[in-house]
Amino acid sequence: MRKPSLIVIFLTVFIDLIGFGIVMPILPLYSERFGANGLMIGFIIASFSVMQFIFSPIWGRLSDRYGRRPILLISLAGGAISYALFGWASMLAGPWGLWLILASRTFAGICGGNITVAQAYIADITPPNLRSARMGLVGLAFGLGFILGPAIGALSTGWGISAPGWLAAGLCGSNFVLACIILPESWKPSSEHVPSRPSLAQGMRTLRETQVGLLIFLFFVATFCFACYETTLALLVYHAFDYNQTHVGYLFAFGGLISAVVQGGLIRRLVNRWGEPALICGSFFMLGLSLAALPYCRNNASLLLSLAVLAFGSSINRPPTFGLISNLTVPAEQGVTLGVAQSAGSLARIFGPIFSAALFDLQPALPYVACGAIALAAGGIAWHLLSRYSPQNLPESKS
Repeated sequence: MRKPSLIVIFLTVFIDLIGFGIVMPILPLYSERFGANGLMIGFIIASFSVMQFIFSPIWGRLSDRYGRRPILLISLAGGAISYALFGWASMLAGPWGLWLILASRTFAGICGGNITVAQAYIADITPPNLRSARMGLVGLAFGLGFILGPAIGALSTGWGISAPGWLAAGLCGSNFVLACIILPESWKPSSEHVPSRPSLAQGMRTLRETQVGLLIFLFFVATFCFACYETTLALLVYHAFDYNQTHVGYLFAFGGLISAVVQGGLIRRLVNRWGEPALICGSFFMLGLSLAALPYCRNNASLLLSLAVLAFGSSINRPPTFGLISNLTVPAEQGVTLGVAQSAGSLARIFGPIFSAALFDLQPALPYVACGAIALAAGGIAWHLLSRYSPQNLPESKS
């Protein structure tokens, strides 16, 4: 059961991210086609993360109460519909097309909260000592999705501006059919009482739990810093190296490949060798140093070295963080707790770009220096509060 289950879970996140990557690079084109201003395009882009922020814990809560399989199937079907709506809207013109595109991205963000359920599914079928490594599958799917998605989207536009949306819909629909056929249920809600707290109350309760709340805060900081880098890298290398959009794509692909290698296999060895707390601490120190160095790179070698350190640091942050969160959470609340953590990441992806873009306008090095300092401070906090824990004394009895 476990092998096909993990394949479908991987494909769920991977195809979600491919769909996201297919659509994202072409969204600015609609500013010309539909007469949208920059603010409207910003709303369209942000709508996905806003909906993920709201719905990640809701999907997780529903999966705790009704099982992972039905929630995954509903969200996969919804994702296919959202991208079909995007493809249809792309063929229209004027305000109606623009508003339908906004609606499609909003709906896609709602369904994109299923990453939480995918992580809860992994926790259900994985022993505690392997969860951090298995959570790396989600990171691997993220990395590969961000590499392949934009490339597929760029190539598919040769068949028309609506082609990326229909292609993403087809991929999501295929994954839905595959899940219907081979995805078994991993969680039986009747086997353990699931408290019927409202979503907001449950979220606040989760954040008040000292260890879990700390890990969610650290994940927010890591995602915030990485979102700042994603937002401003193109501008930074344009000014410093006169790079064009193609060069920037290569740089992101370079980082994505490193992330895929680490989270696709190396993370398990690193967790076994160093343990989750040490990896989390180290990830922040690597993030902080590489971010602070980026605006002062003056040649390709130093730029690629900084990006490699940054990609490595960010890729060893997510799997052990979610592995620890899962191990510290009772089985009946895996979905909602991981959903709260995922929401924290979505919130970071909303505020990070605003923060970094505003600072970049003042001085290009500012967002990197500021985020570098934030990451180093978070590393210090993690070192002080997490270093007392080891794989041997983490409360695995909760799993």
